[in-house]
Amino acid sequence: MAVQPEGTPCWADAMFSDVEGAKRFYGDVLGWTFGEASSEYGNYTQAYANGKAVAAVVPPMPGMEGQSAWCLYFASPDAAATVTKIKNNGGDVLMEPLQVGDFGTMALARDPGGVVFGVWQAGSHEGFEAMGVPGAYCWAEIFTREPEKSDVFFPGVFPYSAQQMEDDAIDFRIFNLGDSAVLGRMKMTEDFPPEVPPYINVYFAVEDCDAAVAKATELGGTLHFGPMGTPFGRFAALSDPQGAPFSVIDVKTTEGDMPKLSDVS
Repeated sequence: MAVQPEGTPCWADAMFSDVEGAKRFYGDVLGWTFGEASSEYGNYTQAYANGKAVAAVVPPMPGMEGQSAWCLYFASPDAAATVTKIKNNGGDVLMEPLQVGDFGTMALARDPGGVVFGVWQAGSHEGFEAMGVPGAYCWAEIFTREPEKSDVFFPGVFPYSAQQMEDDAIDFRIFNLGDSAVLGRMKMTEDFPPEVPPYINVYFAVEDCDAAVAKATELGGTLHFGPMGTPFGRFAALSDPQGAPFSVIDVKTTEGDMPKLSDVS
């Protein structure tokens, strides 16, 4: 795939204390295969769906053991300029831009409400080689207790327009690039235990949501919500045996009418 427009989710990776366990789990649940660990880059190991690079797993950095979570990266034509915008919009930079060989340049940051994310300026590694097909990244949503902060921050850093879902029951917003929806934002309810930090929930596409959930729970994963039919597909929210939250979605199996959205000025 070509380099993605600025602000497009373009890559996902996660740290696992038990990398081999993570490989077994996601290999069985999502059908991933794995490349060789790159010892030059901290044993970073790419995952593939039908031969296409779709994510990566890596051992934790010192002091980060036991903190498994998926990190979503957003495309940037200039990581240093994006980091400046992050700071100017009240975000924290956790890792200043770092060149990763000829692959590209990465940075890690946190929005004012505590949501951690990555920035990726592509070099030879342009990001996801497949999206929306079984085993590949499909969608993501910011889960935050302070939506007003994310709602100002992300369009301040990336060229997003926004639409709010017209539903009194949930506070949900969609960020768009041009005519394409690229990211959701959900206000965390009391259903989330207070110890669960805000995060970006990554959705991976599957052929059969119920089968993926059955396999995940059989292998020690935890089901938090679903499976549930929606106009966007049948999905479920899970966490893997090491605690990293993620969702699976079958986009072919849809149910109900699309929600009404109103533009946000």
